[in-house]
Amino acid sequence: MGTEIKKVTEIPGPKSKEILARRAAALPAGLGKSTEVVVEKAEGALIWDVDGNQLVDFAGGIGMVNLGHRPQAVVDAVKAQLDQYIHPGALVTTFEPYLEFAELLNAITPGDFPKKTLLANSGSEAVENAVSIARYYTKRPAIICFEGAYHGRTMLTLSLTSKYGLFKKGFGSYAQDIYRFHSPNVYRRPDSMTEEQYIDFCIERFDQNLISHVDPSAVAAIIIEPVQGEGGFIPVPKRFLEKIRQVCDTHGIVFIADEVQAGAGRTGKFLSIEHSGVVPDIVTMAKSIGSGLPISAITGKAEIMDAPHLGGIGGTYSGSPIAVAGALATVKEIIKPEFLNRAVHVGQIITDRINAMKEKYPAIAEVRGIGAMLVVEFVKDRKTKEPDMDFAMAVIKKSVSNGVILIRAGLYTNCIRFLPPIVITDAQLNEGLDVIEKAIHEVTNEKMQLA
Repeated sequence: MGTEIKKVTEIPGPKSKEILARRAAALPAGLGKSTEVVVEKAEGALIWDVDGNQLVDFAGGIGMVNLGHRPQAVVDAVKAQLDQYIHPGALVTTFEPYLEFAELLNAITPGDFPKKTLLANSGSEAVENAVSIARYYTKRPAIICFEGAYHGRTMLTLSLTSKYGLFKKGFGSYAQDIYRFHSPNVYRRPDSMTEEQYIDFCIERFDQNLISHVDPSAVAAIIIEPVQGEGGFIPVPKRFLEKIRQVCDTHGIVFIADEVQAGAGRTGKFLSIEHSGVVPDIVTMAKSIGSGLPISAITGKAEIMDAPHLGGIGGTYSGSPIAVAGALATVKEIIKPEFLNRAVHVGQIITDRINAMKEKYPAIAEVRGIGAMLVVEFVKDRKTKEPDMDFAMAVIKKSVSNGVILIRAGLYTNCIRFLPPIVITDAQLNEGLDVIEKAIHEVTNEKMQLA
């Protein structure tokens, strides 16, 4: 096939099928899996399965490994930390790596004001802490979030999350004082509107919602993903982010930017909101800041972060020395200009290749995102924009069976997301894109035969 993708059995092969059967017997049915790949080892942008097949990873653990699988600097840092101590507990003792990581995040996140950082274990925990701190600081109950948002799976963050059928169905009731506003999706704007008219309309709706849904005087925080993740990698227009900033400034509301998936260098800047020039009060980070280790961070204005009473925040595992060591090594690599430039380069290759495919395959509606955070959206008809989730799933299945790991996204689950490790080589990237194009070609022909 190629130099990077090597198949020795079908995918999944016999050993994989045995382990998948054990998974079905041992794990809850609700724990989904996007592919049937059973991993034996991984390095850089490559994954080897238990049958000896070598695959290229375009999913990156759902954006967890921007720096690649097992980056040497991170492995070395974790091994060195294991030789010192594993868990004295940040609530019991003080250890310097926690402080060094917090100082680094305080320095590199947007905003020319004193900042402080709290560490936790997951993106959900980061968002939960950010919301709790904002409520404590403002002494207000309400939180504004947006359609298409994904913020986590705890009770509070699931309440903030939008996609009902996949994430929320059957798990209610949900947290109170959550108000969901419309979020701009430029691709799906009314045909009669220009892009600028549509953004004006969204801003107008935002103002109306501050009358019909909730009064600003009751709002503790507005939380938004500057590039929506699960919603379909939809960049929020700069003017809409500026509107949120203006409303927050006018009414004393805390602006929270959820950078869990879009941050850590994925878009060509450390945080995606940096592209807009808008400065939030708090940012939440997780996923690729730890190269796959369970760690998250809440960094914000010192006066806001200092609001909760002594002992009011923190957790047993929060700021695990092992995870902190790995995260510190990770972020030091991510903020290097050559890494951020590489993200832009990877994104350009993907965008150019998909746009070329778009000329040939009408099911491709658009490729969008920022940097190397990209999706391809599939539709049944470009004019009606009717989502085609079956097409996306068929492309994924064919691609995975031929050595490229892919996952879906989008409110309608009709998008394929591209989250390859930024360290992927041009050869690996193009070989993976060749496999995807072949899959799109085959699915297109199969649909034509059925028509």
